[in-house]
This record gives sequence, structure tokens and C-alpha cells, in this order.
Amino acid sequence: MAYNVEKTDEQWREELSPAEYQVLRQAGTERAFTGEYTDTETTGVYRCKACQAKLFESDTKFHSGCGWPSFYQPISDTIQYIEDTSHGMKRVEVRCANCGSHLGHVFPDGYGTPTGDRYCINSISLTLEPADQPVDQ
Repeated sequence: MAYNVEKTDEQWREELSPAEYQVLRQAGTERAFTGEYTDTETTGVYRCKACQAKLFESDTKFHSGCGWPSFYQPISDTIQYIEDTSHGMKRVEVRCANCGSHLGHVFPDGYGTPTGDRYCINSISLTLEPADQPVDQ
């Protein structure tokens, strides 16, 4: 798939920290309950850490207890879905549709949410733009 933002592996390594690179570009996972945004309740927009594309509105974030930030719905057309059969499981990986960076996975167990989905996203894949401090874009 062609992305709007395409960079070489070397460029990504220069722009991202080693931990960010491991998650965003190598589909890694941060440890549960360690991420910056796991319990954040700040109003705003969550963007892709790699390319700053808008991904999730804060009003779709909920506390699922899974150890990672959870959302029940992305901003329209911002997510790419990929079947993931790694680790002996069948899951749906979610990536930024703008740059192809790994964000996390989506599960159909968002009980009590309007969509029934739980987008389980690595904090390190995100940047929060608080509603009272918008960035230029």
C-alpha cells in the first residue's frame, strides 16, 4: 500500500526514539500500564506520533482496564486494518493509514461502547493535542 508519508528506514530511525521505532515501525508493544496516555482524561485529539495524522478524538476514549489507551472509534478513514496471526493468535492490527505506523490492535470486546469495539493503542504511538492548545496542521 502506498502511504501519503513514505520515508526510508534510516529516516524513521533518525526521527523516532529507539522505543518509538520498535513499536511504530517494527510492530512492537509497550508494557501494559506503563504508557503516558493509559489513564489520561485530557480533552483533545490523539495524533500519530510518526506523522501527526489525526487518529482519535478524546471523547471516544474509555477505561477498559486492559493497560493501554482504549478507544471505541477512530476518526474516519485514518486507520488501516491488517490481519495479524502472530503469537499464535488471530487479531486485527491497526496502523496509521497516512504513514503505515503500527498503533496496536482492535478487538470486538468494547462492551458498553457505541460501536462494541476496543482499539487497544500503544501510548508511544500517539501524541495528544489538548483541545486548548491546537497545533498547526
